Amino acid sequence: MDEVLLVTGGSRGIGAATALLAARKGYAVAVNYTSNAAAAEDVVRAIESGGGKAFAVQADVAQEDQVLRMFEQVDARLGRLTALVNNAGIVDRAQRVDEMSLERLKRMFDVNLLGSFLCAREAVRRMSTRHGGQGGAIVNVSSAAARLGAPGQYVDYAAAKGAIDVLTIGLAKEVASEGIRVNAVRPGLIETEIHASGGLPNRVRDLQHLVPMQRGGSAEEVAQAIVWLLSPEASYTTMSLVDVSGGR
Repeated sequence: MDEVLLVTGGSRGIGAATALLAARKGYAVAVNYTSNAAAAEDVVRAIESGGGKAFAVQADVAQEDQVLRMFEQVDARLGRLTALVNNAGIVDRAQRVDEMSLERLKRMFDVNLLGSFLCAREAVRRMSTRHGGQGGAIVNVSSAAARLGAPGQYVDYAAAKGAIDVLTIGLAKEVASEGIRVNAVRPGLIETEIHASGGLPNRVRDLQHLVPMQRGGSAEEVAQAIVWLLSPEASYTTMSLVDVSGGR
């Protein structure tokens, strides 16, 4: 049976690194993107040039109809899903909580939390032995911010990622007897474009002195942990929250 992986937010950063590494390990990969089709297609071409199988699929994970359509496209193009990486996420401008608008908060939780719930739900419906599936693995991308709180910058983001940790724990227990393992990685300061989208392009450089290893991490280093958690090598690992944070 082919291993079929969906990576949400797969067009850049940790998602792209995960898609590329998983493809090298033999997964057929659906590369989800919200708006940057060109970046997603670049990832697909890189996978195909290495002999792998992939396609790009557009969906805003905060929109249920788009999530349903995305999973139907994966079914049709690659076959029954066996692996999901809930990676899609956003940050906003650095702000204190007393400056945040309701609109910002709703968008933050819609994308970073509810999107992961919707994708996890659809994955379970395909993987679970209760639904006729053959099992599988889900990895949620959380954040060290779930432990640290991100004061003065992204408390809303940190709160959403804290909820992702709880989703991981609860869902792992819920589906463990149905052949599905559910884990999370919690990246720390990682060199990706997400910092610039939050208005802090030098965030890693500015804060790396707080990391015991004295450097930021790479998207590829996080991807290594994610792909291990998806793999048979992690067959007895579920409900784990794996910090990839240089000791911070």
